[in-house]
Amino acid sequence: MKQTILILITALISTVGFSQNRDDHHEKIKTLKVAYITEKLNLTQTEAQKFWPIYNTFEDSYDALRDASSAKRKNIDVDNLTENEAKILINEMRELSNKRHQLFQKYMTDLLTVLPAKKVVLLKKVEDDFKRKMFEEYKNRHKKSKKTP
Repeated sequence: MKQTILILITALISTVGFSQNRDDHHEKIKTLKVAYITEKLNLTQTEAQKFWPIYNTFEDSYDALRDASSAKRKNIDVDNLTENEAKILINEMRELSNKRHQLFQKYMTDLLTVLPAKKVVLLKKVEDDFKRKMFEEYKNRHKKSKKTP
């Protein structure tokens, strides 16, 4: 079973590498992630139907908060920033951090309504494993492309 997942991931990542469209690339990675998480958590059909809307809503909301935070940091002109403006920015950063924390708290509560606690704990490990595999695949591809003359 693990070999099947690894082959699937490798095959899909290979096709992702040739993709010209950035959205296609992200969609293929998301598809890989869904398959990987579903398999590793051993989600039943009922669990999956309830889990994925919660997971996707959290991911979308968290991404939006991260993008907002990033946009704030990009637009800061530190050289011309007054002390008062800096304090306002710090308060906005705190507010965004609190929103992320509240979002995570709600996410955990919602997950516990549809999954056993053990699967909720396992989810973090599975996500980390997926990221690590994707990063390793990226490094391997980058290494190969540097070697090719």
